[in-house]
Amino acid sequence: MNTNFLFVFCLLVCIAEAKVEYKLFNVMNYGARADDRTDNSVAFLKAWNDACKWRGKSTILIPKGSYMLHEVIFSGPCNAWMNFQIEGTLKAPSDIYLFRTDSWISFRYVNKLNVGGGGTLDGQGAFAWAKNDCQTNRNCRTLPTTMTFQFITNGYIHHMRSINTKQNHFVLFGCKNMVMTRLKLMAPTDSPNTDGIKIAMSTGVTISSVNIGTGDDCIAMLYGTKGVRISDVYCGPGHGISIGSLGKNNGEDDVDDIVVKNCTFSGTDNGVRIKTWTAVLQKIMHVSNIHYEDIVMENVRNPIIIDQNYCPSHPCNPKGGVSSVQISNVSYKFIRGSANSDVAATLQCSPNKPCQNITMDTINLWPSGKGSKLNNECLNVKGASHGIQVPRACI
Repeated sequence: MNTNFLFVFCLLVCIAEAKVEYKLFNVMNYGARADDRTDNSVAFLKAWNDACKWRGKSTILIPKGSYMLHEVIFSGPCNAWMNFQIEGTLKAPSDIYLFRTDSWISFRYVNKLNVGGGGTLDGQGAFAWAKNDCQTNRNCRTLPTTMTFQFITNGYIHHMRSINTKQNHFVLFGCKNMVMTRLKLMAPTDSPNTDGIKIAMSTGVTISSVNIGTGDDCIAMLYGTKGVRISDVYCGPGHGISIGSLGKNNGEDDVDDIVVKNCTFSGTDNGVRIKTWTAVLQKIMHVSNIHYEDIVMENVRNPIIIDQNYCPSHPCNPKGGVSSVQISNVSYKFIRGSANSDVAATLQCSPNKPCQNITMDTINLWPSGKGSKLNNECLNVKGASHGIQVPRACI
């Protein structure tokens, strides 16, 4: 075969493949309307379904504008990369009775998912917050999370803003290899249960360059969370970065291999926290290999806290119980800044499972107010302290 002919043939094949590899699915072509009133869930789902079937890299485009979107589930598996590009603003219904489940926007069972685009998710949660009575009502109505990722593998969530969520901003469950970066998550400090990012039963999660100000935990890592790297997070207001709460129910998977570095907490209730319930479990749960480093506290009430007597509502059950969670191999290094209470580090561990191998290395915390003095409190803790310790270490 002629060499020139073969070259031209191969070039044409490559060009043809390049033409079919990428395809844009604009929701406006499926009947979406950016008028702040029309429910666009059907149009969005039609665009998703066509893109999911495409045997190439697909982009679902939500152009600039303001779109009302009711509860929707984007489900796979899909044939290739899925790029969900939000350039406009998506608005949730303010009426909680229009939701049948606990999520507004859900992505499920997708391998290789990209969600970004610089747009905004508006949960319109002000009406819902007044309906949140779950602390006192066991039959309370569950409020929806803004965006949920369930059983996603290789996800890249980036360049978005989430405001006024009804409950959590983002939830990850059963996910693997997820990157979350360049996000801004905001809700008022008095909005209940509006966690920024909540993770459970997931491995290989990276969170970086995220600004979170909300009414609950900035980041919460629950049962089965492993291999998480958190860096360059600004948290405030909120309840800090938490592991837990854990150990309330039998069968919860262990938490392991968590690193939190180069983060700032400003005006938060807590800084770095591990919290477990006082509950008797059939099987001991383990929280291990947790490392906090290069953390700045600005006027934080509880900069460092392990609470194995967690019970947000009373009466606690069982009364006078002890935690069945074993905490071990936790290190705090280069923690500095100010606290607005009289305690810098509170390490309250379980009497039947004392915390093991807790390390404090170069801690420098001082009181926010004049004339006050910080102390540390330790109970049932085994470990060691190294370097500067201000206030004086209790282990």
